[in-house]
Amino acid sequence: MAMIDAGGVALHVERMPARHTTGGAPPPTVVFVHGMLVDSLVSYYFTLAPVFAAAGIDVIMYDLRGHGRSERRADGYLLEDFVGDLDALLDRLEVAGPVHLVGNSYGGTIAFSYAARRPERVASVSLIESEPATDAWSRKMAVNLARAGVEFARTDLHERLTEEHGAHATRRVRSASRLLSSSTMARDIPASRVLDEDEIRAVRAPVLAIYGSESELAAQEPWLRSLLAHCRTVVVPDQEHWVLMGATQQVSELVSEWVRAHDARVEAGSP
Repeated sequence: MAMIDAGGVALHVERMPARHTTGGAPPPTVVFVHGMLVDSLVSYYFTLAPVFAAAGIDVIMYDLRGHGRSERRADGYLLEDFVGDLDALLDRLEVAGPVHLVGNSYGGTIAFSYAARRPERVASVSLIESEPATDAWSRKMAVNLARAGVEFARTDLHERLTEEHGAHATRRVRSASRLLSSSTMARDIPASRVLDEDEIRAVRAPVLAIYGSESELAAQEPWLRSLLAHCRTVVVPDQEHWVLMGATQQVSELVSEWVRAHDARVEAGSP
């Protein structure tokens, strides 16, 4: 575990170095960005991260501000703050060369915005049940965060979660409830800067988008493909929003293939 000062906010970072590498060229680097509120880097630590490291890929995971073991501030939760954290984190870690960004849910929105802002630092983007920040996204986030602020505070929800999923699930929901009630996140996220369709079209990094067939976000699939010149979309049958957990192996294979196919070092013949 390491704590990194990312431009004024302390972020918890975990790294898994590539294993079994050969040759002189450095391995690809993947940065995993997790989702909002009840998520943390742990969702990658026990799913994709060890598989990628074992396959010869450097792995970086971090807790978003306000999440996991990272610093929890009272304000500063605009999308652009999260994007700035990622940029500062790569600087602090002295990561050389473009990275591959993998974002789950809100983490994908951060990753896509980062690719729009810093195209020279991004080799590829993989979105897992995610979407770019648009006006429609902003309106949806306002509703969802307001609803979460009410629902997550309910004691009957806590009791049901403990009974059905254990105390750990309840602790995560209570932590998310405290974050929403003690910070400006619910106001900041919907007030964030969004992208118009021309800005989305301008993203030059190749984009892989994975959706669950039973998720409302699956409707994004044709729209995203129509805007991006280099985009592949995959809809996983019988999965909802938590496709990362429900179809871990398939997601791992899809993202790994995407990273390998779009890394200059791999294309040049290194492992």
